[in-house]
Amino acid sequence: MSAETAPHDLAEERRSWAPMIGLFLAQVLMSFNVAALPISLGGMVEDFGVPPTVASSTIVVYGLAVAALVMTGAKLGQRIGWVLIFRVVLVVFAASSLLMIFSRTVTWVITGQLLAGAAAAIIVPALVALIAENYRGAQQAAAVGSLGSARAFSGMSAFLIGGTLGTFVGWRPIFFITLGLAVIVFALTFTLKSDKGDPSIRIDLVASALIGAAVVLLTLGFNNLNGWGIIRAEDGAPFSIAGLSPAPVFIVVGVVLGQLFFVWTKRRKAAGKVPLVDISVLGRPSERAAVYAMFVIVAMEAAVNFTVPTYIQVVQGRTPFDTSLAMLPFNLTVFVTATLIVRFYKRYSPRTIALFSFGLTTAALVWLAFVVTNNWETLPTILGLIVFGIGQGALVTLVFNVLVTAAPKHLAGDVGSIRGTAQNLASAVGTAVMGALLVTVLSAGLTSAADDHPDLPPELVDQVDLDNANFVSNDELREVLAGTTATPEQVEHAVELNSQQRLRTLKLGFLILAGISLIAAVPASRLPKYRPDEIPDPAEAGAARKTD
Repeated sequence: MSAETAPHDLAEERRSWAPMIGLFLAQVLMSFNVAALPISLGGMVEDFGVPPTVASSTIVVYGLAVAALVMTGAKLGQRIGWVLIFRVVLVVFAASSLLMIFSRTVTWVITGQLLAGAAAAIIVPALVALIAENYRGAQQAAAVGSLGSARAFSGMSAFLIGGTLGTFVGWRPIFFITLGLAVIVFALTFTLKSDKGDPSIRIDLVASALIGAAVVLLTLGFNNLNGWGIIRAEDGAPFSIAGLSPAPVFIVVGVVLGQLFFVWTKRRKAAGKVPLVDISVLGRPSERAAVYAMFVIVAMEAAVNFTVPTYIQVVQGRTPFDTSLAMLPFNLTVFVTATLIVRFYKRYSPRTIALFSFGLTTAALVWLAFVVTNNWETLPTILGLIVFGIGQGALVTLVFNVLVTAAPKHLAGDVGSIRGTAQNLASAVGTAVMGALLVTVLSAGLTSAADDHPDLPPELVDQVDLDNANFVSNDELREVLAGTTATPEQVEHAVELNSQQRLRTLKLGFLILAGISLIAAVPASRLPKYRPDEIPDPAEAGAARKTD
């Protein structure tokens, strides 16, 4: 019987949700920590007397540690045992929170986030493996869905709680929350089914080095496209290669190393040795389609989460707390939808839900492109974000569930590591590419509009570096023009031009995202098409994969 038609016994004994509470809070712990870092940057700069770029390295260090180590972390969990290693890394995460709270220099903070990232690299696959160990059938689908909703809940609560604490108390108390969460989750691990590791498993160090270096280079490359230059090296680049920016070089080398990783892994598998990650979990077209769809979903979410806060905080000059309120409809909708979408799994196939959800995200992005204005509090804009959140929340849960239910239980850790790698890369790609695209379009639009504007003479335009144009508020633009020969009338014309071009760029960005969302229907059309009331049995799916 194939994986797509294998009925699953839904009458099996239901387990207590107590273990899942701990796993849900573990996802909250990681996501809250990530969301709290940007809120804390201002306080770190003030406390330690360091530039913002140094303080922001905490975010970079965390992300790189997770991305580089997640596949190795999955193999460690299989070797040592998921419950035991889960408890160990929770202690490490608690230690990282203590370093954040009692830090005396920025080095303490960076070290704390390095530890947190290393711990998260094991927690990410551990969550999937422990869900597979503790739940079956409909309960497993609901448990997987809760991980998606936990990310949205964490981002929302981190901005609201962290923003309030950061404004009225300070940035350090924010990490008392992560410390408390780590302690609570550790206590709840004793409700999990105990599993035994397999000491015979050997970690493939060559594959670990290849994939670690590939992910680090890809992440650094995409994250620094704006700062280092898309092609030509900018002043902010650490070095140049014959005038070429290191960002695209890192991306190319990262892709090459990634391909070498797959070649090495296939050879190791053919030789009968245990690979770093069993890529047979991607052996079927439906499973590869799920990964492609996941990449697009997370990249789109990252692009929106970059675009909206950037516009509200940078262009409008609003506070992070204002931004959290503006994003609340979106985050709340993702949270609710990711939790409730599992109720539709018995009535509709994954393919049907995915195509409908991508239709929602496409329609919402097109709608936003036409209705968005300089005021984010308008009802049409809020409705657009809500509809996008419905599609986003459904997709994040759905494609992850397809991967988990299609793989046998012993490969759940591999699924978790692939999920972690795909999400980290997609987040970096979505944020960086959207940023580079918007800045490029804005620069080209400003240059063209300034040349055609009758009230802005060429000698004035030459005094402003439009080649390096970026999103700035009207007040900041007035400060820049104050150092030029612009008359008050010309300043107002320039401000009006800037406002128009910013909005046009934003609208074009939403239209481009809508196009990407529409194209994503291609991999979505290859997702499984189970009959209603059928959930695939992972054990039979594994057997079917071997016979394909």
